[in-house]
Amino acid sequence: MTNSFNEFSRAKMFMVIGSNMTEAHPVAATFLKNALLRGAQLIVVDPRRHKLAKMADLHVPIRVGTDIAFLNALMHVLIAEGWYDKKFVASCTVDFDKLAATVMRYTPEYAADVCGVPMEMIRDTARRIASVKPMMLCYTLGITEHTCGTRNVMSTANLQMLLGNIGVECGGVNPLRGQNNVQGACDMGALPNVFPGYQKVGDMALRAKFEKAWGVDALPAANGLMIPQMMEGLVDGRVRGFYIFGENLANTEPDIRKVEHELASAEFLVCQDIFPTETTRFAHVVLPAAAWSENDGTFTNSERRVNRVRTASAPPGQAKPNWWIFKQIARRFGQQWAADSAQEIWDNEISVLAPQFGGIKYHRLEGDGLQWPCPVEDHPGTCFLHQDGHFTCGLGVFTPCDWTPPAEVPDEQYPLVLSTGRRLAHYHTRTQTGRCEGLNEILGEETADISPADARAKGIAHGETIRVSSRRGQVAVKANLTDEVPAGMVWMAFHFREACANWLTNPVYDDITMTAEYKACAVRIEKIQSDR
Repeated sequence: MTNSFNEFSRAKMFMVIGSNMTEAHPVAATFLKNALLRGAQLIVVDPRRHKLAKMADLHVPIRVGTDIAFLNALMHVLIAEGWYDKKFVASCTVDFDKLAATVMRYTPEYAADVCGVPMEMIRDTARRIASVKPMMLCYTLGITEHTCGTRNVMSTANLQMLLGNIGVECGGVNPLRGQNNVQGACDMGALPNVFPGYQKVGDMALRAKFEKAWGVDALPAANGLMIPQMMEGLVDGRVRGFYIFGENLANTEPDIRKVEHELASAEFLVCQDIFPTETTRFAHVVLPAAAWSENDGTFTNSERRVNRVRTASAPPGQAKPNWWIFKQIARRFGQQWAADSAQEIWDNEISVLAPQFGGIKYHRLEGDGLQWPCPVEDHPGTCFLHQDGHFTCGLGVFTPCDWTPPAEVPDEQYPLVLSTGRRLAHYHTRTQTGRCEGLNEILGEETADISPADARAKGIAHGETIRVSSRRGQVAVKANLTDEVPAGMVWMAFHFREACANWLTNPVYDDITMTAEYKACAVRIEKIQSDR
């Protein structure tokens, strides 16, 4: 997030696009709902009329996968009407002419046809977001989990720069992170192209710095593999060993049959986790890890806030802290790591090697933590980025993007679009929440959410077990008739193994981030005929 959660209470307007915050991010959604009670306005752009959309001043139900066309049309209107922030654009950005040349092709008339919403709704949205300054834009996986996910994100940034909503309180581009500490994992270099602190592995000087600090020679100069490339490499032999740390890939990756074939092909597979999962079934070695409440360390949340985590109870049995496990493996490779605690790792390595963490030390994290960048020890942390339009690279760069449809669209054989997400009662593949009886009583099975119109066309009753099929597989699941879902769409989650949406989803990816297109694939629904 460029901005902070404490700004929600002072915000005048929110645009939430591609995010079901009330179920996927309920705490953040509470902050937003409290802001609405204080008078903030809300625009929700989402195909579904979910709970947050029902609270909005304006709900824009665009078709799945049409975000770029919609955002470009908004920018078309803003530029054509002169409603954008001319001063900010002139002084703080570059390539406005390139952006204008692209978005001028996205007339409201054209975008209305692509997005499935009235062109006057597009104009009205542009009018509203231009009338209130600043406006906070929030998004989540409904923006990123597409083959065009990177361009979707760039388009949200284009919009906020055009409006001059960057570098100010209560503005910005604010992605809500989908898992606990996913921000912290990225910060620590759990990506194939960067060292801790987003320092590029291709930079010779940075490699030399880390080689010296880590006591090694010739760190790789090329970016590593992304998850889909790793898994495909298990089949063709390019990848011989695979180490899975805290992830249940056998349920979370698209096209489960393909995933299971890849995992079964591994020459040597290690899983490090807190519980047995569908993925540990394929492991040659399982390393039992301590859970979050059994660890001492730090988490970093969506707003870049580094917080302390303290041990509440001892790890059971043979379970060990993750850092201890990694250190023991390193020792068997001949590396003697000096740090002997989470604090020593942070204070003596992370904060020393990554400039934006330089001022964050354990003794400063006793209160509410600190938000990076925090370069020196007397720095208070940074609540919002790019203050006064000062960007990391100097000026903000407009990156014009063209709309492309999802990789798989409905056709005669599979006439509906499946989109996936999360439900409030459970978390991901239920590795943790599935072990809680109370949560299973609240939600004990998956449903396929469909519109009453599609149900009538197929003669499907509410609660009836139906078959949902794609080109990859099929699941039997109860039908949930709801007005939250538009005609032509099916919505499911991936919490329950037998009816997991990922038996159906399409293994196609954004070409930069390699994020899968979980939000769009073609399916059909049908009644399951009784044998009697």
